[in-house]
Amino acid sequence: MEFSQYNVNSLMYITPRPEIVFTEGSGMWLTDHTGKRYLDYLQGWAVNCLGHSPAVIHEALVSQSKKLLNPSPAFYNAPMVELATMLTQQSCFDRVFFTNSGAEANEGAIKLARKWGQLNKNGAFEIITFDHGFHGRTLATMSASGKPGWDTLFAPQVSGFPKADLNDIASVEKLISDKTVAVMLEPVQGEGGVIPASREFMQQLRALTQKHGILLIVDEVQTGMGRTGELFGYQLSGIEPDIMTLAKGIGGGVPLGALLCREAVACFVPGDQGGTYNGAPLMTAVGIAVLKELTKPGFLDEVKQKAAYLSAELINLSEEFGLQGERGEGLLRALKLGDNIGAEIVEKARNLEPFGLLLNSPRPDLLRFMPALNVTREELDLMLNSLKGILRDIKG
Repeated sequence: MEFSQYNVNSLMYITPRPEIVFTEGSGMWLTDHTGKRYLDYLQGWAVNCLGHSPAVIHEALVSQSKKLLNPSPAFYNAPMVELATMLTQQSCFDRVFFTNSGAEANEGAIKLARKWGQLNKNGAFEIITFDHGFHGRTLATMSASGKPGWDTLFAPQVSGFPKADLNDIASVEKLISDKTVAVMLEPVQGEGGVIPASREFMQQLRALTQKHGILLIVDEVQTGMGRTGELFGYQLSGIEPDIMTLAKGIGGGVPLGALLCREAVACFVPGDQGGTYNGAPLMTAVGIAVLKELTKPGFLDEVKQKAAYLSAELINLSEEFGLQGERGEGLLRALKLGDNIGAEIVEKARNLEPFGLLLNSPRPDLLRFMPALNVTREELDLMLNSLKGILRDIKG
C-alpha cells in the first residue's frame, strides 16, 4: 500500500511526521508499510520496556480478554488487586491508584499533595518543581513542568509551582514557605536532556523535606520499571519518598499508569479521585506480566551490564568524533553532540538502508537512547556502528 493511500489528513495535526506508516513490530524492530525495517531506540519514548509485541503481553491480553475487560472501577477486580500488591511489595509505598497515563498519575499526585496540605499544613498547596522538568501535558502538569515556553502556551497557568534548579539544594530551600506542601522531581530529567539528579542531591532533598515536614514526590513515569537498572529510580539514592508516579514501562506498550503513596499520605475520600478505566483488568493484567518479567532473577543485573556497555561505547564515540561525552542512568542515556546536529542525525539514521535507525533528539545538541530493557548486545553494536557511520559522514 502506498503512503498516499493512507488518509493521514483525517488525523489532527500535532507534530510533523515522516511519510511512514508502521504496520508491525517485534522486539527492537519496527516494519513500515513498504516492508522496510527499523532498529528502534525510541521504543515509544521508553514505553516498550520489553520491546515491541512481546509474547508475555500478547498472552496476558488474550487470556484476560476472554475473562473480563472492565467491571467498573466501583468494584474490585483480581488483576487490579494483584498488581497493586506486587507494586507495594517491591517498593516503600503502601497504597496504589491506577491511571491511564503518566500525566493522569501526576495530576493525581498534585491533587493528593494538596489534599494532604489542607489536612496537615493549614492549606499549603505549593509544590516546588524544577526548571527543564517534564510532568505531562494537562494544564496542571504543564504548569508543574519547567519546559521553556510552556508558561505562556495555554496561559494562564495553574498557580503554585515555583521552580528550583536541579542538583542545587539551596535553590530549593529558598523557595520553601508556609505555602509549600511538597517537592516534585524526576530522578532523571528525560525531556530536559537526560539530566540525572545526583545521589547526594536526592539525599539532601529527602532530608530537607523531612526537616520542613513536606512531601517528596518522585515522577518515575520514565525512570520507573527498571529503566535505571533498579526497579525504581529513587532506589539508586537509598531514600524513601512519600509519593511516586509510574506509567510508560509499567504497561509495556498499553495505557497504564499508577499513583503510589505511603499510608500516612493516603488521604483521598470518596469523590476526590476516580476514572472510568482506572485499574481495568485488561490493562492491569498486562502490568502483572511486565512486572513479573522485570523481577525475574538476573533481569535487572543484565540491564545494568548493558547500560555500562552502552555508556562506555558512547564515551568512545564522543572521544573519536570530538563530542562532549554522555550521561544518564541505566538504559536512559544521552550523547552530548556539542553542535546542533541532532535533527540531521535523526533524519539520516531513519533514511539508512537496508534498514533504518530510529533515534531521538530532545534538544538540538543531544541524542537520547531509550532501548527495550532486553535489547541484545548485538543490537547495541548495530546501533553504535550505524551512528558511527553517520557521525563520520557529518563530521568528516
